[in-house]
Amino acid sequence: MKIGISTAALQWFKDEVELKNGDKVRFYVKIYGNSPVQEGFSLAFTVDNEPIDIAVKTEIEGLTFFIEGADLWFFNGHDLFVDFNAKIDELEFNYTLSE
Repeated sequence: MKIGISTAALQWFKDEVELKNGDKVRFYVKIYGNSPVQEGFSLAFTVDNEPIDIAVKTEIEGLTFFIEGADLWFFNGHDLFVDFNAKIDELEFNYTLSE
């Protein structure tokens, strides 16, 4: 599994969340909403500088984006790509089957 972050999403995290060098963003499962990979569950994020069990991560410009091992089931064999949609002013989570 891989995590991809678009340039626009990276800039959004820097501007809106005010991330600084060394910060870590954890993507985690929440029990509300729907996603293309799990009905009744959706994805959220938090700044978490004390990870417990990083299963997947990507590091960009001094920032770490990761998923804990306990949340891997959610992705059901898919990679995560995070983008920013300027038209609706929100992050978008896109899922593609892992190679």
